[in-house]
Amino acid sequence: MKLGEYQELTYIKKVDFGIYLAENRHSEEKVLLPAKQVPKDLKLGDTLNVFLYKDSRDRLIATTNEPKLTMGELKVLTVKEVGKIGAFLDWGLEKDLFLPYKEMVGRIEAGDEILVSLYIDKSTRLCATMRGIYHLLSLDSPYKKDDTVTGRVYEFSDNFGTFVAVDDQYSARIPKHEDHSYLKIGDVIEAKVTAVKEDGKLDLTLREKAYLQMDKDAEKLLEIIDSYAGVLPFSEKASPEVIKRETGLSKNAFKRAVGHLYKERIIDLAGGKIRRVK
Repeated sequence: MKLGEYQELTYIKKVDFGIYLAENRHSEEKVLLPAKQVPKDLKLGDTLNVFLYKDSRDRLIATTNEPKLTMGELKVLTVKEVGKIGAFLDWGLEKDLFLPYKEMVGRIEAGDEILVSLYIDKSTRLCATMRGIYHLLSLDSPYKKDDTVTGRVYEFSDNFGTFVAVDDQYSARIPKHEDHSYLKIGDVIEAKVTAVKEDGKLDLTLREKAYLQMDKDAEKLLEIIDSYAGVLPFSEKASPEVIKRETGLSKNAFKRAVGHLYKERIIDLAGGKIRRVK
């Protein structure tokens, strides 16, 4: 009996509340299929393809209903509720799928759609996990450099950036130097492919091409200057870390925005500061 998987089992016994299935007539291990799910034309000795999971009392049970996720798969499931010990996900069966707190990689809320896989915990129960997704994603995407793709955020890393599952199945990453502070786990984003690595992983950017992005960055920079009462206490000579922390822009993007505003005579750069003049 393989928990979390489909199995072809034989109908060996009928009871008032359903039928028992086993690998064959002589098997000692058997599993119940509830009466409401038994096909009308099923006869003793017939075989039936069923999914095995555990009911609300942690008893092994068979179902002809189709779960949204099986063992070894990676799928998007909706969070139904978040409680004190974890979250419960809708996976198409009567008993919701439990996602323990220790298997989460970020804060989630009811209604979120998140990527998860199945595992069997120490109590031999089926549970969901948001961890290990990286290793389940495909490396043979059809995309190439400069393609626009859609992906789902599934993890953040201080060292590597934002991890994204393109089309919910291909491995991709937004580099750490790009601002991801406004993103959350489960967000679906549109991004541009900047590179396809030798191993097939995709590098992405949320930024448009420099000449298209510049006006947006310049507008953002003006808002920041205004928040400093019209004088930014540092210039493009500041370290990339300071610029990133204070503006959310990379140093190159910051310099392009400064250059654009200076050319339009909106700012002045005297005295090592950036000052708004109109």
